[in-house]
Amino acid sequence: MPQGDKSAYTDKQKRKAEHIEEGYEDRGVSHEEAERRAWATVNKDDGGGNKSGSGRGTHTDNPAAHKGGKKGGEASANRPASERSASAKKAAETRKKNEERARH
Repeated sequence: MPQGDKSAYTDKQKRKAEHIEEGYEDRGVSHEEAERRAWATVNKDDGGGNKSGSGRGTHTDNPAAHKGGKKGGEASANRPASERSASAKKAAETRKKNEERARH
């Protein structure tokens, strides 16, 4: 199999790489670099190509998909305390209203 041949990858792995690639391109990474990173991520997650068919792939823990918590916290950390406080108060109020509604 020549280098760069994707025939050993399942359709799902190809879709996954395409989705990851689009995400990088949306963030301004060049097409070639985005494609390279996407396939590196698929290889990291799935251990390379799998033969298609039920039960013929290997189970993985998807290590690249476990970065959400780290990335998600950044947005709220960059907001001013007053804005976070206002959001917290609004959320508490909503929970209280929903709880009262559930009781009736």
